[in-house]
Amino acid sequence: MIRLKHLSKRAVLLGALLMSIGSQASPTLHTEAFVHPGLLQTQEDFTRIREKLANYNQPWLAGWQKLIANPHASLAWQPSPVPRTSGGPNNDSALLNDAAAAYALALRWQISNDPAYADKAVSILNRAATFTAIKGKPDKALAAGLYGYQLANAAELLRSYRKWQPADFQRFQGMMLRVFYPINHDFLTHHDGAPPDHHGASHDLAHMNSMLAIGVLTDRRDIYNEAVDYFKHGTGNGAIEHAVWKLYGDGLGQVQESGRDQARAMLDIGLLGSFCQMAWSQGDDLFGYQHNRVLQGAEYVAKYNLGQDVPFTPVNHRTLKQAVISAEHRGETRPIWELLYNHYAVRKGLNAPNVQAMANNVQVEGGGGDYGADSAGYDQLGYGTLLYSLGEYGLSQTQLMP
Repeated sequence: MIRLKHLSKRAVLLGALLMSIGSQASPTLHTEAFVHPGLLQTQEDFTRIREKLANYNQPWLAGWQKLIANPHASLAWQPSPVPRTSGGPNNDSALLNDAAAAYALALRWQISNDPAYADKAVSILNRAATFTAIKGKPDKALAAGLYGYQLANAAELLRSYRKWQPADFQRFQGMMLRVFYPINHDFLTHHDGAPPDHHGASHDLAHMNSMLAIGVLTDRRDIYNEAVDYFKHGTGNGAIEHAVWKLYGDGLGQVQESGRDQARAMLDIGLLGSFCQMAWSQGDDLFGYQHNRVLQGAEYVAKYNLGQDVPFTPVNHRTLKQAVISAEHRGETRPIWELLYNHYAVRKGLNAPNVQAMANNVQVEGGGGDYGADSAGYDQLGYGTLLYSLGEYGLSQTQLMP
């Protein structure tokens, strides 16, 4: 019989070991394992994509051509990681470019099985593992969220690559826990010392994406659960009831930053989509949470950016005032719609006319750098036509041919 005092000692040692990984979340023990790869893509997704490409099916072939035409997906890509970034809009270019490249190259390896692309991607991530800090306020917070989830996605795709040495992979995991996660956690807890509703939803959503992705990458169920709990019950504007805060009963839900500008409103929708997609890979249906609340927000933003009128309720919070919906950046192109359309309309058979129209308008979706050279052009990992298409629709075969 095991004595209780011995069991207690073992529990203490186990708890100390878990805490030594380096996290501000309280680790909890779970028996269920994560699916790997299990973020934006799973092995099931890649099996489907390879089959479609082998048969030269559209629009997957056009999506593949879009991927391989991007300079970030080339073996000629030259990484330029720096040990730290100020997190400013112009100072994190090395980080955002290398995150886009690592992801694009990892995709090429997963789909083609050519190890040269995995080798290149691993070399980028091994250098990124030397990253030590993100400095500066308030932009460091957004950078830690956006590029945290993007780097984690690239690493998740490569974790099974036999030539990525376990010690190097563990070093990368440690960097994500040491550099990115603490900023994610601190922002969602303290919001840089501001009231929880002070920042736009995109700030919270970026950190939620990074936190969830890091949880899966490092097999930390506690971190993953922290992100999911914030989506459902968080105090800031990234929580779903605050991000899509006003429901109109006609399939439309007003998005928190719609009165600020449409670039941020679309970023909110893009980050909601990626967050839900990563959770979906782990068996959690956040897309369907609260009667498809994310879809209602996506329909709202899509309809307005298609040039149509939508209802708008003025916002008059103490730190946020929006009298009318903003037309700034209206109609901007972002690679965020294929993911949402294919999940809601194709997989679930739900009505999503405005999201479908946006997906058709944007097809074929590209990736980082295809939508501008500034940081906004790298907010999404993209390639949605290749990665998320579940049926043949949209552009004609003639239009899709190279």
